[in-house]
This record gives sequence, C-alpha cells and structure tokens, in this order.
Amino acid sequence: MDHFLYRDGTLFAEDVSVAEIAAQVGSPFYVYSAATLTRHFQLFEEALNWADHTICFAMKSNSNQAILKLLGDLGAGMDVVSGGEYARAKAAGVAGEKIVFSGVGKTRAEMRRALEGGIRQFNVESEPEMEVLSEVATSMGTVAPITVRVNPDVDARTHEKISTGKKGDKFGIPISRATEVYARAAALPGLKVVGIDVHIGSQLTELEPFETAYLKVADLTRQLRAEGHEITRLDLGGGLGIPYARSNEAPPLPIEYGQLIQRTVGDLGCEIEIEPGRLISGNAGIMVAGVIYVKDGDGTNFLILDGAMNDLVRPAMYGAWHDIIPVIEAAPGVEKYPYDIVGPVCESGDTFAKGRPMPPLSPGDLVAFRSAGAYGAVMSSEYNTRPLIPEVLVQGDQFAVIRPRPTFDEIIARDTIPEWL
Repeated sequence: MDHFLYRDGTLFAEDVSVAEIAAQVGSPFYVYSAATLTRHFQLFEEALNWADHTICFAMKSNSNQAILKLLGDLGAGMDVVSGGEYARAKAAGVAGEKIVFSGVGKTRAEMRRALEGGIRQFNVESEPEMEVLSEVATSMGTVAPITVRVNPDVDARTHEKISTGKKGDKFGIPISRATEVYARAAALPGLKVVGIDVHIGSQLTELEPFETAYLKVADLTRQLRAEGHEITRLDLGGGLGIPYARSNEAPPLPIEYGQLIQRTVGDLGCEIEIEPGRLISGNAGIMVAGVIYVKDGDGTNFLILDGAMNDLVRPAMYGAWHDIIPVIEAAPGVEKYPYDIVGPVCESGDTFAKGRPMPPLSPGDLVAFRSAGAYGAVMSSEYNTRPLIPEVLVQGDQFAVIRPRPTFDEIIARDTIPEWL
C-alpha cells in the first residue's frame, strides 16, 4: 500500500497534488510520503511483536536526513555500511547504540569513529577485519561488540547483482568455518561476541530462501552455545522485496516474514534484529519527470524526458522495471501506444522502458515512476553535469523540499583549478 493515488484525474501524494509540487519545484524530482514510510515501519514492528527486537533501517536504500529523522523518531535503529552513513545517522539524531555497522571494507578510521560515537555492533565480514577491529578497539582502551556475518550458501533467487549469500559472493565467512572463526574472535582482545549475522540478498519475493538460511543459523546458534559462546542476538538482515509492477504477484507480507522468523529461530531466546530498507522506503517514493519531446523514430516512438539514468539508474544498471504513469490520468478507454521512454543523457543505456504502452502525451506533461523511494536518489549522480534532483517530503497536506537542486555555479565551484594552469 502507498499514498500515491489519483483524485479527480490528478495524481496526489497524500493530500498534495503532484502537479502542484512540480509547479513550485520544477521537474524532475523525488517525492516521498511520510504516511507510507510510517505504515511500512509499523508493519515490521507488528510482525515482530512476539520478540525482543530492533528494526534497523538499511540506510543504503534512502539516506536523506528527513527520512532518517522520521524513522528514528518512530524507534528505528540504522544499518550503515560506511563512515558517511554513520555520520548521517548520528546527524539525524539516532543514538550510536541503535546503529549497526555492516559492510565488507570497514577502514580503521571508520571503526574508530563508530567506537568514539557509540555503536550497537559491528557485523564483521572477515578474519582480517576482525584482527584490525581488535587492534583499533584495544588501542582505544575499549571493547567492540561484534557479530560475525556467516555466508550460508543459499540462493536468494534474486538479481545476480544483489544476491549476497551464495558461495563465491564477497560477503561474510563460509558457515562451514563459523566455529573456527568464532573461537578466534573469542580469543582476540577488544572484541565481545554478541551474536550471529546473516544476509542473503535484496528484493526476495519468496520466503523459502530465508527459511533455509535461518534454519542454518539456528543450528549454528546451538552449536556455538555448546562451545561456550554467548549468543544473544541474531541479525537476520533484510531483503524482503516489493512489487515493482502492479500486475505482478505480491511478495510475502512482513507479517508472514515475522511468522517465519518465529518458526525458525523463535525458540532460541535471542533478540531479533532485522535490516529492511526497500520494503520501508521503496513504495514510499516516486520520481516525477516531464516530457521534453515526443519523437517518431523508424518503427519506434520515443518519449524523451527531463529525468535520466543519472537520476534513477536502476533500469540501466539492473534492467529494473518501474511502473510509469501520467500525473494527469488518461480518460477511460483512451488508446495506448508503445513508447521507448528515455532520458537526455548521451548514452543508449539511458532508457527507462522499451515498448511501454502509454496514453498520448505531449511536451510539458508529467509522468511518475512508482516504487522509486529505494535506491533512487541515493544512487544518483551528476553525470553530464546534470544537477542532483530535489527530494520532497509530503505529510498530509504539506510538503517541503528536503534536498534542493544545486545550481550549475554550485556544481562547478566544487572543482579547483591548480595555480600552474
């Protein structure tokens, strides 16, 4: 469910007309719904109400300060994968004790920053990382709480670029070596083992891969406890998918996911941590773009938009589908025509959709890309010296720009010309 609906033929974000936002902000832009973000977070809270739990929002999906503040005020922790994301979480008012630090390449500086500012745990991904974290924590006279991320060799049945739990993926340590690695962790100074971490991928549309992975984690928990380790937390990652195409069968609901967690690891008495990102923010945002030209090609008709692959890279990077709808609803029965929907970037890859049926559109008309709230703005760039587009947050009948569009002068001023040129 989201809060982007037509009213009297015009698309609204909650109680605000998307066309009104466009008139004030200019296209292209992102707009997020506070009500949708709140609802999606609360669905996970309800799904885990049977357990002591912490829901850490995966910031890599959307790291705008306003989004983090909204979710933090609801009680969310944060899952960060860089020192920059850690700084963003702290700047949004999230306590260090509610921040989990994931990622395969944590640097000494990032470790030190998190230990100084407070951290819930480091999800350690390798033995070399474990050794370095031990050195950093010991040099600071402190102790770093850790889980070890295990790779369960489970096929998440998702896109190959976002599958993270198979043998050969760069993430975690093989679960077959877990007892050996945990023994090493227990022997290192400056570290305190608190649990186990697992994450098998993103945009999962069925529960079976989760079940397979979590049953392996349950067995490992019992084995580690038998060997004397205190396992009090299970970080089960995120990855639950969303329906990008409205015609597709819907992925499992959070309540079903929560029931699976209870069924597989609920008897272990551990605190449950999960790290959803896409399911909280994905359908809470849309990208709005304007039609520049309608071009008749040799057997192909094009809608050329002012939004481009630098603004929303998922179709170019993953071949991802986004439903694309007109902001002004087409009249019932209007015939649709197939268009290639493209942006103005000088790349053939700057294509959002091929042969997509659309009602007749004209220059100046607006279209909305649904399900763009996750991995949209955070993955954008200024390729072709195209400014980052505004982000807007709507709450009820009010809206605010939460990231402004930079001017060309501001972009160019970041460069420095050496004196010798």
